[in-house]
Parts: sequence; structure tokens; C-alpha cells
Amino acid sequence: MTSSERAGAGFRFADPVLAEVVQGGLNEVEELLHKVVQSEFHPVMETSLHLVEAGGKRIRPLFTILSAQFGATWDRESVIKAAAVVELTHLATLYHDDVMDEATMRRGAASANAKWDNSIAILTGDYLFAHASALVADLGTGAARIIAETFSELVTGQMRETMGPRDGEDPVAHYLTTIAEKTGSLIATAARFGAMFSDVSPGQVEALRSYGEVIGAAFQISDDVIDIASPTEESGKTPGTDLREGVKTLPMLYALEDEPDSRLARLLAAPITDDAEVVEALELLRASSGLARARKTLDDYAARARATLEVLPAGTARDALESVSDYVVTRSH
Repeated sequence: MTSSERAGAGFRFADPVLAEVVQGGLNEVEELLHKVVQSEFHPVMETSLHLVEAGGKRIRPLFTILSAQFGATWDRESVIKAAAVVELTHLATLYHDDVMDEATMRRGAASANAKWDNSIAILTGDYLFAHASALVADLGTGAARIIAETFSELVTGQMRETMGPRDGEDPVAHYLTTIAEKTGSLIATAARFGAMFSDVSPGQVEALRSYGEVIGAAFQISDDVIDIASPTEESGKTPGTDLREGVKTLPMLYALEDEPDSRLARLLAAPITDDAEVVEALELLRASSGLARARKTLDDYAARARATLEVLPAGTARDALESVSDYVVTRSH
């Protein structure tokens, strides 16, 4: 990692010393991830390494290590373990998510459920959760309680998404709560863990936890916007994936709120399988108030994230976190 942007994550490290410290920590996390999934039973090790070795941005460990830099000293061993705990938890949820979504691809390779089967994918996720629990036990009862509470939020968010809003519930409020639980909660814990194992104040620990929660939700809103607004050649993704899966993201929910009886509303009533209708729905969404309102909400989230950092000492670590708040907006405009 250089002093420029860390690929895909949005962090800018103006200080090469800080960049080197963070990269060194990430390398240790990577080694630990490979170590903990070792097993004399080769199949479980093979399926566990499937996603570990598929790469990924390692955003959560990055938050953990960077958050530990706000104190004069940090407990390196505990921070590395905590970073591995949040990444193992994240990877475990991906195995389970792919089963629920009947996914066939993950990070450019066949998903575990497609390569093996649903049962193997579920068991592999459970195996990774077990190792996350074993690691966090070394960090004390406080850390164990936090990861248990976070896991509860992850499950609640998934159930909330699966069941959808209840009768009379505001769909937008339901959605924002869901992404806070599904995405924001684990990034919040990642940042909190890093701060916990350095010598910062309780107020600063809370600030970093809050920042992680808000910026995590902001990343999801940004992804929602990109799925509609960005051509494939810019985003590297196929636009309209959410439309094809029948997932109602924030721009769609705002558009439905503003134009409940429109052609767009009729298209969004079910998953869209016809390519021409996907193109039509994308054109209507790009011209709708829903996309503009989602971008405004994203701007608000990014501003909230920046505001939580005001209690932290100025310096290169804070600059790096502020750069993410800028990136999450600019990537979707």
C-alpha cells in the first residue's frame, strides 16, 4: 500500500509511515486467517480457504488497525486478533448469504454453495464463526460480549431484510435500519475493537464505533446508487442486478414513495427478468427523484460520519478516515 488510495477501500494515506504500519498489520491478519482455518480434516480447510484466498478488500480489518493508531500505544497482538475476528465473522456471513440468495459467484469465483452444495456452505460458515469465537475468547469477556451482540444485529438485519417491512411500517425507515444492522454493525465493531486495544479515551472509542456504523451504512447506499447510475465500464459491475433480484434499494423506495402509480412502480412490483425492461427501469430510475434523494441521503450520512471524528486528535489517521467519507460520496457521483 502506498501513500495513495488503498484499492477499493477509499482510504488515502498521505503519511507513508502510517501506510506501512497499516499494511504490516493487514499482512499479519492475513497470516492469522490462514492459520486458524487449518484442520486435519482437509475438506473443511479447503472450503474455508475458498473465500479467505479469494481476497476481498479487508475493509473491516483495515478499520480495526487504523482505529488503533489514535493512541500513543496499541496492543498489537490483541488488535490483530480482533481484526481477524471481524473478518472471520464477515466471511462466515458471506457463505450463509450466498445460500440464502442462491448465488453462483462470489469475488469472481464460484460461490461455495455452487461449487459444493448448500449444506457444505452453511457448515463452512459455522466453522468460521466457531474460530472467530475461539479467537475473541483470548480478548476478554468484554470483547466476547461485543461480538455476540454484533452477531445478533447481523442476524436481526438479515431477518428484517428477508421478511420485509411489516404492514404500516415505513419502507425507507425499515431499509435504513436493515443496512445499519447488516452492514454498519460489523464495521462499527471493527473500529471499536481497534480503539479498545489502544490507549484512547472511552469517548474516542465511542466516536470510532459510531463512525464505523454510519460509514458502513453509507457504503451500502453508495452501492445502491452505483447499481443504478454507473455504466458497467465505470463500476466494473452489471447495472440492474438489484432489479433482476427484486431487491428494493433506497433509490427505488424513494421513487416508489414519490410516484406510486407510475410505470416505474409497475416494473418494480416484481423481479425483472426481461433485459429490455431492466434497461427501461434503469432509465426511469436515473431520471427519477428517487436517485437524487438517495444521493442526498448519502451526502447526509457522509457528513454525519465526518462529524463523529471531531473528538479525535487531528493527524494522519483521522485524515485517512475522513478520506473514506469523501470517497463513499465521490464513487457514486
